[in-house]
Amino acid sequence: MPAPRRPRLVVIVGATGTGKSELSLELAESLHGRGHAAEIVNADAMQLYRGMDVGTAKLSVSERRGIPHHLLDVLDPAEEASVADYQADARAAIEAIEARGGVPILVGGSGLYVSAVVQDFRFPGTDAAIRARLEAELEATGPGALHRRLRELDAGAAEAIGPHNGRRLVRALEVIEITGEEFGSGLPEGAPPWREATILALRAPREELVARLDERVRGMWAGGILDEVRGLGELGVTASRAIGYAQALAQLAGELDEPGAIEQTQSLTRRYARRQVGWFRRYDAHRLDYDDPGRHATASRLAMGED
Repeated sequence: MPAPRRPRLVVIVGATGTGKSELSLELAESLHGRGHAAEIVNADAMQLYRGMDVGTAKLSVSERRGIPHHLLDVLDPAEEASVADYQADARAAIEAIEARGGVPILVGGSGLYVSAVVQDFRFPGTDAAIRARLEAELEATGPGALHRRLRELDAGAAEAIGPHNGRRLVRALEVIEITGEEFGSGLPEGAPPWREATILALRAPREELVARLDERVRGMWAGGILDEVRGLGELGVTASRAIGYAQALAQLAGELDEPGAIEQTQSLTRRYARRQVGWFRRYDAHRLDYDDPGRHATASRLAMGED
């Protein structure tokens, strides 16, 4: 009889709060039971940061069930994350897992980071002078002005990035100025895949997802996000503007009271989840209901090529 087929790269995506981490653990354990060692590669931009645990719902070491995880806690909060660097690091981790005979499971909700890995895409170069000018403008005027300019030049990119992510707004405007073309949210539509993959997309009805997200934010404050932020020290631009962390910083500075910080975080989280849903809708993926009790078995069959 022919040898059993080794599963290819598995990708688990979905909006915040749909249970991606839990599904990845269950899938890894199921694959292990079928004789395939699986390892998980993080694709959540904020989980790259050491110490940013409560606000990102990062699994603790004990919660990882002994399954190897990669690209968690690899940056200090003062450092700036780079999608291009992440692409190289994630692909290297995936290739190393495959070289060991394992199955890589890429898991996360940061759409640009996931797409940078799974699509065959090379990032445009940079121009130090243009970047410095745009960063100075960001510092002087805030992200709102850059977002308005980007909306005039590339409405789709402006919608995908949102009005608060200053670093990505700078990058989009830099690429537009260098290339003379639309940024396109950073990745071309219809780019070919980097390698064959099974993509699993978790979904939830909007009303249920909103309730889960609102409760999740309340849990961040109950779980000690203020203490976590106090202990982080200096935060870079990306970390300090992360949803939840920016509001915790504002509360600690006396700019927001706790109910206001929680409400603002809930509103921004809901908006971010809508963008995630829109981003992952374009993927050729197997759609799984977040609360389907059989989703883990279905994911295992799909990973093994049985469905």
